[in-house]
Amino acid sequence: MLCVAPAGSGKTTTLVARIAWLVATGAAPASITAVTFNKRAADEMASRVDAALEPLGLEPGAVRVKTFHALGREILAEGGVSVEPLLDREAVLRDLWPDISRGAIRQLDDAFSRLKLDIGVTAAEVGTDPAPGPVARAFLAYEQALEDAAGLDFDDLVARSLRVLEARPRLLARWRERCEHLLVDETQDVDRSQLRLALLLAAPHNHIFLVGDDDQTSYGWRLADVRRVIGLADSLPGLRRIDLTVNYRCPASVVERAVRLVSHNAERFAKLIRPGPKAQGRLLLAPDASDEAVRIRRVLDSWPADGGSRAILARTNAELLPAASVAVELGMPFRAPRLRLLSEDPRIGGLLAALDATAPLGEASPLAATSPVPQNPTCGRGDLLPRLMALSRGGLPDTEPLPAGRGDRPGADPDRRGEDDLLPVETEELLAAMIGWAAPYGTVAEFAAAITEHRRKVAELRRDDALLTLATAHSTKGLEFDHVAVIGMDAGRFPSARSLRDAPEPIRTL
Repeated sequence: MLCVAPAGSGKTTTLVARIAWLVATGAAPASITAVTFNKRAADEMASRVDAALEPLGLEPGAVRVKTFHALGREILAEGGVSVEPLLDREAVLRDLWPDISRGAIRQLDDAFSRLKLDIGVTAAEVGTDPAPGPVARAFLAYEQALEDAAGLDFDDLVARSLRVLEARPRLLARWRERCEHLLVDETQDVDRSQLRLALLLAAPHNHIFLVGDDDQTSYGWRLADVRRVIGLADSLPGLRRIDLTVNYRCPASVVERAVRLVSHNAERFAKLIRPGPKAQGRLLLAPDASDEAVRIRRVLDSWPADGGSRAILARTNAELLPAASVAVELGMPFRAPRLRLLSEDPRIGGLLAALDATAPLGEASPLAATSPVPQNPTCGRGDLLPRLMALSRGGLPDTEPLPAGRGDRPGADPDRRGEDDLLPVETEELLAAMIGWAAPYGTVAEFAAAITEHRRKVAELRRDDALLTLATAHSTKGLEFDHVAVIGMDAGRFPSARSLRDAPEPIRTL
């Protein structure tokens, strides 16, 4: 069964209700598995499933709810395949090629995922090519690095679990018993290997309930393809389609505009989407040629002090930095779990130390808690900006080379796949931001003191219970707020000009 569920139509409620109905009508909880796209969605669904099953006398966790990557990890572990260490692909690429550019990392990341998940080939198969091209050679070097570390990456959790299940009938039989009733959330977001894994586990009886919406296939850059949802009937003969038709989340003006826009897509199910009878609100389109910070301040000032939840959304974390700066300036608490402000970057201390002849690079950060500003700086008044600019051009006399690459990155976690990483910034970008920030200050000590104070404010205002959320549009999928502003809706930015330029089929991508 395919349940086509437009935004705000109650797909999670429907999934949870179906699980409760299966248990109430005799299905063993251990035979039910639900899989979804990311950790946040899995956590939300698990808590709602537990609440729905409590009246039936079941303990929390009685029904398995997993992300695809966590499910793959469990399958591999039970099959005796090592799932540690789980390596971060970018870190491995930077170890292999220290001078690699961000663009090259992005291209290789996409190519490697396509090889592993879309085409489904191994390094051994690629290695049979008598004249491998540059991407194939890079893939072989990368896979060799994983093998040397006795590790695997995120994609391997799904790709290897597929191969293990296909090669070991007994293991496959055990997992088919646990997936006798399989529910797949966000089906439009799955890649080819994830769909193969779901169909393999559901066979041969195909008691599979897929929920998704072809209009919400927004993860093309993670190998989602709307044609998989539209073509499901080819893989599942006799597939029955059920439509949810009411968007309960948004006011009529938003629903009508969204439907009008998405109706331009050539590849989609014909469907009816109606606004809910009680959703109130209005839609404002507000062109504004001012600086981003000025625009954001106007938005924040325009919202009523009604205690309602609010969000500022952008395409990327980088575009949210002005919003965070405005919130700090206004003393407004905010929630931004996946955003790191530039003042919080751990490399700033080393860069400031490089400006001060008395504090060689590599010494304890002048922003450390025990020493909030450089001691006895020799950088004189008025020297700060020229020295920062000299540092950005290639360094100062008597200093070590600048720290290369990015700041610290979050550790690899299979359950977080599908969520945005903390904002990664190249050292050169960080220096450029510091130059812009340093203008009012004359010395390293004054500048360091200002950064220390900014960090103190950020630590005070960054709160999980804040009414204001700063997030990317992708990371807030499925969430609700009383007031929402989407910024950066400029040609070339949303959607990304690069995404369209690099796409093999730009019109389909758009």
